[in-house]
Amino acid sequence: MKLCVALDMSSKQQCLQLAEGLADFSDKIWLKVGLRAYLRDGAGFIEELKKLGDFKIFLDLKLYDIPNTMADAAEEIAKLGVDMINVHASSGKRAMATVMERLNKLASRPLVLAVSALTSFDETEFSAVYDQNLSDAVRKFSVMSYEAGLDGMVCSAFESRLIKDATSANFITLCPGVRPFGESAVDQKRVADLDVARKAGADFIVVGRPIYQAQNPREICERILGQI
Repeated sequence: MKLCVALDMSSKQQCLQLAEGLADFSDKIWLKVGLRAYLRDGAGFIEELKKLGDFKIFLDLKLYDIPNTMADAAEEIAKLGVDMINVHASSGKRAMATVMERLNKLASRPLVLAVSALTSFDETEFSAVYDQNLSDAVRKFSVMSYEAGLDGMVCSAFESRLIKDATSANFITLCPGVRPFGESAVDQKRVADLDVARKAGADFIVVGRPIYQAQNPREICERILGQI
């Protein structure tokens, strides 16, 4: 299980300071750059992060559009040299397969994961949008993504085992909304601690606020790394 630290802070400088403070762990952790940071700070921010250490970078933009537009966008993102990207599984199997067909033509490509159900959804909210049971939908999304040639899924820890059982033990699960030591869920609904994520077979955990809102973010990272 690997730690991915979310750089979701309110300014570029705060994000860079956090990453710089974690540079000693750059061979052990990933950094997640989300929509807010990318819109605010642009592709240059990715280059600045790379200069700080050997960090691997997950660019979390959750592509969702018609197949060719998604493939065009994924190809442009791949040129940034990031290590992992994501798309929405609900864009459909054809769209995801089109993305992979395009990226597989490149000399090297990032890992591509599909978003199953946002961790901000509870069962009722998910059903209101998708008109189906959350677990059944995640199983269907994961099989579609696996058959389309993707590398894994973005999911809550509670769906990680279900996804691997429906696809392959090697199909990656990346789990946001992790509260490593029982911190407040805040706006997330399906949150898990380290023990739940580990038992679920999660390959990556994404941790944001419990790290960057801590008095000593480096110490929290050390504690997490010590347990995983």
